[in-house]
Amino acid sequence: MKSMKNLLLILLFLQPLQAAPEDSLVRINSTIQTYSASQPWEKTPPRSRRGLGVLLPGNQILTTAAMAADSIYIELQSADSTKTVPAKVKAVDYEANLALLAPDAEQGFLTDLKPTTIAPPAKPADEIELLQLETNGEPLSTIGKIRSMELLSTFVSGRYFLGYVVKASMQTSGNSFTLPAFQSQKLIGILTSYDSKDQICDVISVDIISAFLKDAESGSYEGFPSLGIATTTTEDPHFRGWLKLPENKGGLYVTRVLPKGSAAKAGLKKGDVILNVSGFAIDRRGYFEHPVYGKLFWPHLVRGGPVMGSKISIEVLRNGKEQTIEATLQKPPSPLVPGYLYDEAPPFLIKGGLVFQELSRPYLEAFGKDWATRAPLNLLDVLSSPEDYEKGRRRVVVLTRVVATEAT
Repeated sequence: MKSMKNLLLILLFLQPLQAAPEDSLVRINSTIQTYSASQPWEKTPPRSRRGLGVLLPGNQILTTAAMAADSIYIELQSADSTKTVPAKVKAVDYEANLALLAPDAEQGFLTDLKPTTIAPPAKPADEIELLQLETNGEPLSTIGKIRSMELLSTFVSGRYFLGYVVKASMQTSGNSFTLPAFQSQKLIGILTSYDSKDQICDVISVDIISAFLKDAESGSYEGFPSLGIATTTTEDPHFRGWLKLPENKGGLYVTRVLPKGSAAKAGLKKGDVILNVSGFAIDRRGYFEHPVYGKLFWPHLVRGGPVMGSKISIEVLRNGKEQTIEATLQKPPSPLVPGYLYDEAPPFLIKGGLVFQELSRPYLEAFGKDWATRAPLNLLDVLSSPEDYEKGRRRVVVLTRVVATEAT
């Protein structure tokens, strides 16, 4: 009996211990500098952004894209703020709000840390641990509970990915842009925002993190695929009658098919009603029943699992008849009006004192907090209804400024 106990003790001792979550934490300091929307040849004054990242195997640090976007210098810092290492961006996805960093030179203090591993997917009602660092380097832990799984837009407006809505009473600390979340001492997500009034956190799910890391392994990051359509619900009974939709069917009405997108190449048409995607029935509001997560919005079936080049089946109702279409997923086509311009200068041309710029959402947002009502109405119409302006155009060019010269 004694020898059996000794054997068990030896086996337990030989088991590899999971590193404590705080052993993988890295402070990240980014210096951000954006281009001026009104004078695109100039940059705005630099500003700093602080957050936390986690060390992964291979000396890679995972953080949010918000920490990397428009950065001119990124610095990794030890928990106690005594050691620093310059960093570079290995992969970034602004839409999913994820970035992978690596030390730019020597590993420095990273050799003293222990990389964390990725947790299996979480479920609603699971508890997770949110970690911060005090100014003295001590970890500050908060336990939160996953209230629901939803598609969240955490950085680029209008881009939605699976995330956790977490109820937690967070204490204020010095990390404002990103906090790691753990479950059973493994990384389960990254917190991107916190509402102190309602005590609600938005957390990027481990499902999206895992897909991002797998894509980045090759060294040539491709990104998440897109179907390239716009849809509306079919809740109105008169609309359903006009579409000849049976009562026992859900469905989403296709209002627009982006030229050269995955849907357009597959033969999907404006006016089709999407009934089923990859074997999951789509209801009248655009939701499907996930076997683990419950009700999720349908884009997760395109951007939550499939990779570039994947094929998905789409069951549609066209002219009152059902048919199945197979689509090969690819990158979304370049839009008429770019939604973001991170890490690049806005294209412009100065001719005879006239300043021409390509229309973009950042240009419109430069009109201030109420840009959606203050910006020129004709330009706002291009943003909201690009299909009316796409024929024969790749971009819309706007005269934005007149510089005083002899010619003007």
